[in-house]
Amino acid sequence: MMKILQAFWFTSAVILLGTMPGMAESEERSRSTKGIRPEIVADFIYAVIESDRTLYTTHIVDRMQETGTVVASEAWESRNALPLPAQMLLLSGSAVKEKGIGLEYRLASLFPIYQKNGPATDFEAAGLAAVEREPAQPYTGYITRDEQTYFQAIYADRAISKACVNCHNTHLLSPKRDRKLGDVMGGIIISFPVN
Repeated sequence: MMKILQAFWFTSAVILLGTMPGMAESEERSRSTKGIRPEIVADFIYAVIESDRTLYTTHIVDRMQETGTVVASEAWESRNALPLPAQMLLLSGSAVKEKGIGLEYRLASLFPIYQKNGPATDFEAAGLAAVEREPAQPYTGYITRDEQTYFQAIYADRAISKACVNCHNTHLLSPKRDRKLGDVMGGIIISFPVN
């Protein structure tokens, strides 16, 4: 299983590098750049997160479960199983937050299994409702937290596999049990400081 996770993280690094062409620009060109708009930065970050999650879900979780090699489970640590795709995203978001660079991302829903995964602010609640109505359009804006301005973007989070649908439809704490593949289940919330 360790080799699978190593391959997953290697793929993530390749995707990250692939989404940021021109990073090795000349020093002169870098100085002339005023900065990248926060909307574009959020799109870059989302592309990496969404690609990682999709690849983890389809190439690791779904394949391992189909072959009976290992299952994904909410109690993955005690069952020697794979984390569910949502748990993997939350784990990586926690690891990034612990680095203290100001970048944060997490999953949230208007119908969360656990209340801690619901909207934390009115902005998040409005954004989750907006991406449910218009999944192709992220909900973005500026927020203030601890006297710091952050750009926050909320992208629709869709049920991309049977693992997502089955978990939400069968979980005892799930407030919504009629999920189908492709449904918007909530949002991926990304925030980072801007000056």
